[in-house]
Amino acid sequence: MTDEVWRMGAADLAAAIAGRELTSSDVVDAHLARIEAVNPALNAVTVVLADEARAAAAEADKALQRRDAVGPLHGVPMTVKESIDLAGSATTQGIVALADAVPDVDAPHIAQLRAAGAIPIARTNMPDLGLRVHTDNALHGATKNPWDAGRTPGGSSGGEAVALAAGMTPLGMGGDYAGSLRWPSQCCGIASLRPTMGRVPRAAAPPSPEPASTFQLFAVFGPMARHVRDLRLALGSMSGPDARDPSWTPAPLHHAPAGPVRVAVTADPAGEGVHSDIAAGVRRAAEALADAGYTVEEVEPPQAAEARELFQQLVITEVHTQYLPLLEQLASPDALRFVKLGVEAVPPLNLQDYIAGFATRFAIARAWAQFQEDWPLVLGPVSTMQPYALGYDLAGADEAHAVLDALRLATLANLLGLPSVALPVGEANGLPQGVQIIGPRYREDLCLDAAEAVEERLGVITPIDPR
Repeated sequence: MTDEVWRMGAADLAAAIAGRELTSSDVVDAHLARIEAVNPALNAVTVVLADEARAAAAEADKALQRRDAVGPLHGVPMTVKESIDLAGSATTQGIVALADAVPDVDAPHIAQLRAAGAIPIARTNMPDLGLRVHTDNALHGATKNPWDAGRTPGGSSGGEAVALAAGMTPLGMGGDYAGSLRWPSQCCGIASLRPTMGRVPRAAAPPSPEPASTFQLFAVFGPMARHVRDLRLALGSMSGPDARDPSWTPAPLHHAPAGPVRVAVTADPAGEGVHSDIAAGVRRAAEALADAGYTVEEVEPPQAAEARELFQQLVITEVHTQYLPLLEQLASPDALRFVKLGVEAVPPLNLQDYIAGFATRFAIARAWAQFQEDWPLVLGPVSTMQPYALGYDLAGADEAHAVLDALRLATLANLLGLPSVALPVGEANGLPQGVQIIGPRYREDLCLDAAEAVEERLGVITPIDPR
C-alpha cells in the first residue's frame, strides 16, 4: 500500500484522509520513505522535516477522530522551496551565507496552506538566489533530472519539480520570476501554476530587504503538482489576504461559465525557432482543446519579441546594479558566471531607458489585454528548447542568451503579470514534453479549465523512478 500512496495526487490524498481510508500518518510516512529511497540519487530535497511532519500528522489524525472541522488539504504533505519562509527552517536562497537564516514566521501563503491542513515535510533545492535556470549551488550541490541525469532539471524551482516527478511529494511550493515554476515543470514532466501578480500574498520575514521593482512586478509564488486539479485546490488555499503584502488583490477565484473559449496557438512565438518535439507537443495540446470544444486557431499574439527583449533588459539592469555586487561576494562560481554571461549578452539600460522601459511595458500590456478580449487563452511552449545538456548555459554568452530567448513566452507572462499553467503533454525521445496556457489577469480559472481538458485527453506522465 505504501508504494501506491506516494503515487497519489494531493486532492486524492485529501479525500482518502477525510474519508478515513488513509491516515495522515500513513501518507506522511509513505512520502518520507520515498524521499529516503530516491533522493540520494537526485538531490532534490535538501532538508527533511521528519519529526515535525510526523507530529503534525498525528495531530491531524486526532482532529479527525474528534470530528473537528478540517481544511481542504487536511493531513496532506507538501514540500517548500528554500526561497520561501517556513518558520523554524532556514530560507537559504541556495546561498552558503544564509544557511542559518531561520525565520520566526511563515510566508503568508505558507501560513494559509498550513491553516488548510497541509503539512510541510521537506525543503527543496534551488540555484543561488534563484538567478539561474539550472538547479545547483555551493550549499547543497546539483539536483538531477529523473528523466535524464545528463540534462538540466530546470530552475529555479528545480528541486520542487524533481521531488514531484519522482514521487517524493504530492504538492510543492515554488516561485516564478522568469519562468521558474514552468521551466522546471517542462524539464520534469509535472504541472505548475504561475498566478496573476497580486493573487497570492508575498512577504519575507525581517530583516529581508524590500525587493527591487522587477521582483515586485514579475515574481510570484505558485503551486506545483502532478495533476491540474491539485493546482486548483492549492490555489484556493493560498490566495487569501495578508496585510504584509499591499499588492494583494481581492479578485474572485471563480467566474460564471462562458461560451466556447477561443484559444490562440503559437508553437514558435515571434518566429525565432522551436525544437520539433516541442512544436509537436503544442499541436497535440491544441488538438485536445479542439476535441474538448474550444475554438482553436493558430494566431500570433502581439509583440512577443519586444516583450522578450524588454523583460531581459529590465531584469539584467536590476541584476547588474543591485544584485551583481552581492553575488560577487556570496554566489557560487557557476551562478556568478551565468549572471555575468547574461549581462554580457544583454547590456544594462541607462536610467533614462530603464524608466522608459516601464512605459513600454504598459503599452505591451494594453496590446495583450485587447488581444485577449478576442483570444482569452494563448497556448504555446514554456521554452522552445528541450532540457539542455549540463553546462550548456555556462558555455558562453551566446548559449546563455539562447537559453533566455527560448523562454520568451514564459517571461512575457512575467513581464505582464499574467496567469499561466504549465502541464505535460507526453514524452518524446525519452524526455517529457510540456506546454503552457496563458490567460487574462486574474483568470486562473480559465487556464486551469483548459489545462484539465488537455490533461483528461493526454494524461499525466509522473511519478517515475529515476532513470
